[in-house]
Amino acid sequence: MFDHAKVLVLGMARSGYEVSKILREHHCEVILNDKKEEVLQNKEHVQELKNLGVKLLFGSHPDNLLDKSFNYIIKNPGISNNHLYVQQAKELGIPVLNEVEVAYQLLPKDVTIIGITGTNGKTTTTTLTYEILKEAYQDRIHLGGNIGFPLCSLLKDLKSDDIIVMEVSCQQGANFNEFHPHIGLITNFSEAHIDFFGSYDAYKKAKAKMFYNQQADDIAILNMENEEVLKELSKISSKVKYFSSKNEINGCYLKDEMIYYYGEPIMKIDQILLKGLHNIENCMAAIMIAKEFDVSTNVIHKVLSSFKGVEHRLEYVDTVDGVKYYNDTEATNIKCTQIALSSFLEPTILILGGMERGQIFEELTPFMKNVKAVIGIGTCKDRVQEYGTSLGLPTFTFHTLKEAFPKCVELGKEGDVVLLSPASASWDQYEKCEDRGDEFKLYVQMKKKEKKDED
Repeated sequence: MFDHAKVLVLGMARSGYEVSKILREHHCEVILNDKKEEVLQNKEHVQELKNLGVKLLFGSHPDNLLDKSFNYIIKNPGISNNHLYVQQAKELGIPVLNEVEVAYQLLPKDVTIIGITGTNGKTTTTTLTYEILKEAYQDRIHLGGNIGFPLCSLLKDLKSDDIIVMEVSCQQGANFNEFHPHIGLITNFSEAHIDFFGSYDAYKKAKAKMFYNQQADDIAILNMENEEVLKELSKISSKVKYFSSKNEINGCYLKDEMIYYYGEPIMKIDQILLKGLHNIENCMAAIMIAKEFDVSTNVIHKVLSSFKGVEHRLEYVDTVDGVKYYNDTEATNIKCTQIALSSFLEPTILILGGMERGQIFEELTPFMKNVKAVIGIGTCKDRVQEYGTSLGLPTFTFHTLKEAFPKCVELGKEGDVVLLSPASASWDQYEKCEDRGDEFKLYVQMKKKEKKDED
């Protein structure tokens, strides 16, 4: 459907780069537009696209760029549907798609797609599912989607009967047309990305779009304990299956510290390295998918008993002087920090704060019972100070994580946890939140080396 089309690719990044290459293979006229200047782009990618004949327009969005001669706009997921070009495309009747939709139309026959989404837990669940299936089926398994590998980048390596494990974001879902997974899974719904979508309802509908598109022979796996999920997906056409962390159900469930799959015991939760009930739910979700492919319980047990977690998401870093350090820098909203705090029974030193976005820290209060001290950082540190003080907790504020870390070490005693779970974005000081997590891990390793040298 894309052969010899004229296409505007809106936004570079990884998805724009990959889809432009694929479109040129199909003899499309490709114009790629990104508001960032060329000097800020990946030089090798820019040169490669130039060599392929892609017309590159960097630094602005020209008012007269779009007209009726275009067949498609392929939009980067991070760009809002309120963008000028998207609005113009609607007026001109030009379809607005994304890189996933393009790749979906070009997949080899008989490739199975697993799509995993949700407000929280989707990356962990996607990674777990991939690791379990990889252990069972080796080279037939491919990891892609929002987790860092655009679907277009997989096309050259895919063969019939291969399996793709995809993390699917709400921003991707907003521009799906026909895309739907053969097996779709959603972990949960909670309020997020309202600034991007304008309302919680619009956010949920973007998340759910791939399920709306499913057919009767597809499978949807839902979290029985999330009422928002059950309500939003109550009328989908696919076959629905469930997992539950609270009730014994016809599906995957938790009972007496044991995970069961339709009555079959899989493993005790104390054999799983990941912390917290939310991660047990993620494990159950991955088990549900794995069993659709007849993966043995032995393989599932092997992976779940050795999986240490996804980097930057409640990631165990190390233990120094009996204090355990956890990096949860991806907790950029209140809900994620609530989940992190509920995962620990140990006395916890909480590093909280970052970019000022009007976060309501008071929503953390029911989860703060094991917190012994609060360390505030970033542009909202003064509000962190007010919040911690209102709880009667020792609270200390610093502008940077570098300044704050020595206080964490000073306060930490054997058996304590130091938890970086900021409930805040990082853009006040970092290009991306992973940089904040990497810095935290560096300080932990420096402290460990310092301690070793002393000994």
